[in-house]
Amino acid sequence: MRATSAGSVTRAADKAGVVGSIITAIGCAGCFPALGSLCSVIGLGFLSQYEGLFIRYLLPLFAGIALLANVISWRRHGQWFRGALSVTGPLLVLAAVFVMRVLDQRSGFLLYPGLVLMVAVAIWDL
Repeated sequence: MRATSAGSVTRAADKAGVVGSIITAIGCAGCFPALGSLCSVIGLGFLSQYEGLFIRYLLPLFAGIALLANVISWRRHGQWFRGALSVTGPLLVLAAVFVMRVLDQRSGFLLYPGLVLMVAVAIWDL
C-alpha cells in the first residue's frame, strides 16, 4: 500500500510541475507571444501583470517539483530512457531560467523544448 501511495504522490507532483510550468509560461506574453495572444483571446490576459513573479519564482519552483518527482520515479522504476527524457525537460527549463536571470538574455531555445518535453513525457506517462 505504501508503494502505491508514494507512486501516486510522484505522479501528482510530476503533473503539478508540468501544469504549473505551462501556466507560468502563459503569463509571460512578452516571452511567449503565441501563448500570450491565445490566452488573451480566452480571457487570461490579466495574467500578464504577474509576469515577473511567474518567471522569477513560479517557473523554477514548478520545474523543480517536476524534476524531483521525475528523479524519484526514475530511481524507483529504473527505466533509463524514460527517466532521462523526464529529467531533461525540467533541466532545460531550469537552465533557461538561469540564462534569463544571470545573462539577461532570451532563452527560448532552451525553454520551449523543455516545456514541450515535459508535456510529452507527462502525456506518455498517462
